[in-house]
Amino acid sequence: MIFGGWQKFSLIDFPGRTSAILFTQGCPFRCPFCHNPELINLSQGMFAPVTEHEVIEFLETRRGKLDGVVITGGEPTLQPDLLDFMARLKTMGFAIKLDTNGSRPGVLAEALRQNLVDYLAMDIKAPWRKYQTHINSTVDAADVRLSAALAMNSGLDYEFRTTVVKEQLTPEDIMEIVRHIAGAKKYILQRFLPTKTLDPAFMEMTTYSDEEFEKICEQIRPLVAECSWR
Repeated sequence: MIFGGWQKFSLIDFPGRTSAILFTQGCPFRCPFCHNPELINLSQGMFAPVTEHEVIEFLETRRGKLDGVVITGGEPTLQPDLLDFMARLKTMGFAIKLDTNGSRPGVLAEALRQNLVDYLAMDIKAPWRKYQTHINSTVDAADVRLSAALAMNSGLDYEFRTTVVKEQLTPEDIMEIVRHIAGAKKYILQRFLPTKTLDPAFMEMTTYSDEEFEKICEQIRPLVAECSWR
């Protein structure tokens, strides 16, 4: 496993559980609004590099103290030894939350088959028809669509989420995304915060107001079990 950084304790990233957060290195997307651009390339770390040995050694001391581990990125499913690593965490007694962009449904399907995931969070960046332009990548939206279906049929607690740049996503675009995942358990709209971006031009971009987000959520709620913004 190649880690770009970690956070040793969190109360908010794994719903209902205390957790450590592991940031894997590498991502196939090039979203211009990305707030962790240091994690995109495999060779560049977000913080001081951390080894798998250090992670396991630390987690050994947190058995019975932490409930779970969040594996995020970057994109965790790029890691060839992800499933083995997750299996090891499970034998140590940790619940696992996996954050994914849905680009590798085969890996996700196998993780689900092996019961390695306790909570799944998946980003849906844009309507399918706009996907490649939105993420600045040739990743096929059909793969993301398959991953979304896997999440919805997994029987797990899961959430879909979209980071909203106002200049990129209209309310109509957001509703189109919701129609792709109609019947989902949870859909979260995330404010775009221009504190750091892959494309410097996006530092000038904006997001919706609280009132606008709430109005959009009101339209979404009949189509999903739960909708909120943060």
